[in-house]
Amino acid sequence: MTTQDTERGLLLRAGDTELTVRPDQGGRIASLRVGGTELLRQGDRYGSFVMAPWCGRTRDGRFHNGTSEHRMPLDAGPHAIHGTVRHRAWRTVTADDTSAALVTDLTDPWPYPGRVTQLVELAPDGGGVTLTLGVETLGDSFPAQAGWHPWFLRSLTPGGSEVRLAFDAEWQEERGEDHLPTGRRIAPRPGPWDDCFGMPDGVRVALTWPGELELTVESRTPWVVVYDELPEAVCVEPQSGPPDGLNTMPRLVTELEPLEISTTWTWRRPAA
Repeated sequence: MTTQDTERGLLLRAGDTELTVRPDQGGRIASLRVGGTELLRQGDRYGSFVMAPWCGRTRDGRFHNGTSEHRMPLDAGPHAIHGTVRHRAWRTVTADDTSAALVTDLTDPWPYPGRVTQLVELAPDGGGVTLTLGVETLGDSFPAQAGWHPWFLRSLTPGGSEVRLAFDAEWQEERGEDHLPTGRRIAPRPGPWDDCFGMPDGVRVALTWPGELELTVESRTPWVVVYDELPEAVCVEPQSGPPDGLNTMPRLVTELEPLEISTTWTWRRPAA
């Protein structure tokens, strides 16, 4: 069976898993169905979208590259949020039954020419997916971040159990009233969260829908944002730096050193 490329996107299949990618909608994963059960919140803003060339909020929409100051459009109150590529159409480079490679250009309002790539790879048995992002410059060096913003359903079935989150973070970025880190690291606090956590040995967050499904989000990056303040869904967001990282922890993308980040989600049904 070949990959279906329709007006509804690219449909990948393996085992009892079906995953839909929408190149026309920011390269987002629009659907992830395991055994016929949808795991992601539906809607044009949801699924799992790519954050690049920054993640979370950038304070006042401003960042510096050397002595140059740049301003991004404000779309989160006084701040700019989640980058620019989630609003752009992506191009499909290659696709087959279980994988798809996509690319989009960094253009206005981002001030530096570049590109973002995403590789989506389903495990052959349908028990997981690996996502890989790359941010490259096509000219001058620039600071950047990359990551994902998946919206996992709080309940998978009507009347089903709500998801339980479990993780072991070394620290939590203290969040100010403006929703940005203050620069102070504190001991992890109980939720609800809209917070960034540090895991120096790599991100590992377990999501369990009791009696239905167990899913683990992993990444070699030490940064993850967890958001669970809405009744419909929870978000577990591996990213290459904390919110406002363009200003506080800039990672320079050069011709010799692109930015790359990957995450793997694995799932299984609990033993009967």
